[in-house]
Amino acid sequence: MNRELLMLVDAISREKSVELEVVFGAVESALASASKKLHGGEVDIRVTIDRETGEYETFRRWHVVPNEAGLQLPDSEILLFEAAEQIPDIEVGDYIEEPVESVSIGRIGAQAAKQVILQKIRDAEREQLLNDFLARGEKIMVGTVKRLDKGDIVVESGRVEGRLRRSEMIPKENLRVGDRVRAFIVEVDPTLRGPQIILSRSAPGFMVELFAQEVPEIEQGLLEIKSCARDPGSRAKIAVVSHDKRVDPIGTCVGVRGSRVNAVTNELAGERVDIVLWSEDPAQFVIGALAPANVQSIVVDEERHAMDVVVDEENLAIAIGRGGQNVRLASEMTGWRINIMTAEESSAKQAEESDTLRRLFVEKLDVDTEVADILIAEGFSSLEEVAYVPLQEMLEIEGFDEETVNELRTRAKDALLTMEIAKEERVDEVSQNLRDLDGLTPEVIKRLTEGNVHTRDELADLSVDELTEMTGIAEAEAKALIMKAREHWFTT
Repeated sequence: MNRELLMLVDAISREKSVELEVVFGAVESALASASKKLHGGEVDIRVTIDRETGEYETFRRWHVVPNEAGLQLPDSEILLFEAAEQIPDIEVGDYIEEPVESVSIGRIGAQAAKQVILQKIRDAEREQLLNDFLARGEKIMVGTVKRLDKGDIVVESGRVEGRLRRSEMIPKENLRVGDRVRAFIVEVDPTLRGPQIILSRSAPGFMVELFAQEVPEIEQGLLEIKSCARDPGSRAKIAVVSHDKRVDPIGTCVGVRGSRVNAVTNELAGERVDIVLWSEDPAQFVIGALAPANVQSIVVDEERHAMDVVVDEENLAIAIGRGGQNVRLASEMTGWRINIMTAEESSAKQAEESDTLRRLFVEKLDVDTEVADILIAEGFSSLEEVAYVPLQEMLEIEGFDEETVNELRTRAKDALLTMEIAKEERVDEVSQNLRDLDGLTPEVIKRLTEGNVHTRDELADLSVDELTEMTGIAEAEAKALIMKAREHWFTT
């Protein structure tokens, strides 16, 4: 029987082209499964086969758990103090094993054994095929539509399958069984029962990889795509930079008579692509990203990570784009929040900000409007700057002597201290039900109190835009917080 077992393992290994160790493991699993049925309950059985002689042994195992944990599975667990009576130096997580009578291969049933063995082999084959595919390092899967599965598409490449979800397809794209398709490999999840490769045709990474295939200079390292934003099937923007002064990044990506960019566009159902020159200067990068609109001026707000971009009336619609598409894609690509406005709107906003700042200086520094206007004209935009800017810089202001500067700095510091104390007192006024809301950090609570939001209901009444403006958190995080704050409205 032992010799027959070795011959059987060898035959299956050759027939299925899998390693002997995989087949041995499958047979061990089949024997262990049969032994479990004989013992009943949730017993843990381990079978080991000698790879040379074909002889095998069977062991019943108990997992050592902490004394205080108790036994969740009495048939396969043992408390530490009980295990220590048998093996003094045993530790939690170890196993105690006891030899038991082995089941004859003939008794486990040919059909049951065959099913377990074949399933193990199928799993091993599937894993091997997946590993071989991933070893090639490809980021785009090229295959054929094999079948439709609940709205998703299963793509077959060789003997490997990938899943292209409906949400990851290009809108209005109609793929049919037998169609040739290319898609970006988003992730690989070996735990999935079906296709383990998750694909996308709408991800920005797909466009980046398509350009990498069409533009050899990218693979050579002469060009680099720094970022990409897409409205799948409609429009996209990519930012490129050249690492070689002799190479024109935009012209190279466009290709002769547009051949390279057209190849990408054709693959993506006519999606138009704006190729933008990347810049280390954020303002210059945003100006390029808003093309084809011409920008008059730009104001950068580092604290809010936002920019106010001024365009004339003729360029306003171009800068915004249909349905806000152009400014939205530019914002996604650059990572900056972009506010498009006309010169008149910009002037009005600046005037409003100057009025607010003037009132702040007059009230907190106890100075007249003339002194406040001088500070504003010199570029001071906060009490912190007045309090802590180097003394020499303030002494360079015409009409300010050392005594005046020191007095202004002292008043600014006193005002900041008073305001900070007031903020702490307002934070103490925040209701406990708001403090208990998951996801609220002390910094966000502080920003909410500054915006006169002290209760969960007051937070729930805010719009997403209001909350992001008030706290500076991301839109998705703001939406989640508001929905959490509203949950108690719908509980019965």
